[in-house]
Amino acid sequence: MKAEITTYVSKCLTCAKVKIEYQKPSGLLVQPEIPQWKWENITMDFVTKLPRTAAGQDTIWVIVDRLTKSAHFLPMREDDTLEKLTRQYLKEVVSKHGVPVSIISDRDGKFTSHFWKSLHKALGTRLDMSTAYHPETDGQSERTIQTLEDMLRACVLDFGKGWDKHLPLVEFSYNNSYHTSIKAAPFEALYGRKCRSPICWAEVGDSQLTGPEIIHETTERIVQIKSHIQAARDRQKSYADVRRKPLEFQVGDKVMLKVSPWKGVIRFGKRGKLNPRYIGPFKIIAKVGTVAYRLELPEKLSRVHSTFHVSKLKKCMADEPLAIPLDEIQVDDKLNFIEEPVEIMDREVKRLKQSRIPIVKVRWNSKRGPEFTWEREDQMQKKYPHLFTNSAPAAEVAS
Repeated sequence: MKAEITTYVSKCLTCAKVKIEYQKPSGLLVQPEIPQWKWENITMDFVTKLPRTAAGQDTIWVIVDRLTKSAHFLPMREDDTLEKLTRQYLKEVVSKHGVPVSIISDRDGKFTSHFWKSLHKALGTRLDMSTAYHPETDGQSERTIQTLEDMLRACVLDFGKGWDKHLPLVEFSYNNSYHTSIKAAPFEALYGRKCRSPICWAEVGDSQLTGPEIIHETTERIVQIKSHIQAARDRQKSYADVRRKPLEFQVGDKVMLKVSPWKGVIRFGKRGKLNPRYIGPFKIIAKVGTVAYRLELPEKLSRVHSTFHVSKLKKCMADEPLAIPLDEIQVDDKLNFIEEPVEIMDREVKRLKQSRIPIVKVRWNSKRGPEFTWEREDQMQKKYPHLFTNSAPAAEVAS
């Protein structure tokens, strides 16, 4: 009986949508390849919603080299045009370090725009974007942003004024701080020598290196950095995989899609904490890379990128006849579920001590199925006049 109950519950679509999984997250850690040279493989992201400065800037564009960990922090406005961003990118990255081979970023609207894609296609740069609602893909930028925000908080707290006044010194401090994964400071990893600063006047000195010595020392340092990064990656993967489980799907499998982290982005109904944890089922139409899958999403979810990390999926065991399609769900421009009345089912006149109030029984289109409520006729007629074109008023029904 216990086995039969477990099987029955596993095939219940409602249970699949609302029950939480008491298991390890799916998908072992898959890391990008170690870059071969400086500033060939970079990551970028935006720090938004900062206090507006006197110049109107409220955003920082964070660009990080994945090999040396050196970074540029570029102040900007959140509503800056792509043309202005492009000029800043060419000035701060391309003119100083050359054209990158690849850029890892999230799916921000600026990075998914046709203009941005066309620009990097012309430059020969590959754009590697994260899967939907999985910021861990761009872990390098996210970790750098954490450090940047902490440094800005400390500067504003200790010295006051706006954050833009401290940003150049914050960038200098970050690039000259020891980085555990490369066993050196980003500045030293990038230029092959320690930065000349008041802290290390004696260490830098006025020593001169000949051309061959510089090339030999730089090449040796790159080999050391790559070995340090590999050791750090192996250590991180061993820690991460202890808390994860391997999971694979086949093309054609039906899966449920986890939506609990989509707060403020997409929601079905107005129930807050009672939102479903999963939606679906959806069919897998392709495998992307090692731990990502492309799903066949309905038209109502066309605004959502269709490729998801395996940790956002779970196998759907529900019977096909029990699956409720999303065709009846209406979603507005902000991806919020719309509940609308379908038809008037019945009419009555509510009798109070000194008044009579016409009421109507309304059938609503709901994600949970048909729902019926009694509403005041005058209010419904004002909001939804199309429902009353071919129906008699409640006063006539009462007479």
